[in-house]
Amino acid sequence: MSDFRESQNRAHPNKTNTLMSGIVVMLISIVGIQVWLLYSALNNALEDNLNIAIASFVGSVLLFVVSLFLLKYLPAPRGK
Repeated sequence: MSDFRESQNRAHPNKTNTLMSGIVVMLISIVGIQVWLLYSALNNALEDNLNIAIASFVGSVLLFVVSLFLLKYLPAPRGK
């Protein structure tokens, strides 16, 4: 078990809930921005503005990588 998971298991439940809430809000924000970027990329690709479309798509991919990194830090579910 990683040091992060061990410290989470010892942490006060409110701290774990705050961490989880913050990460979930960040993930929801990232998904919203990704949808906007992909919509922008599609519109610009249809209008033959490929430079903007490629930049929007690359930005969306980078946000996807950040969201995968954030998923690692979600608290583990506690069993009964």
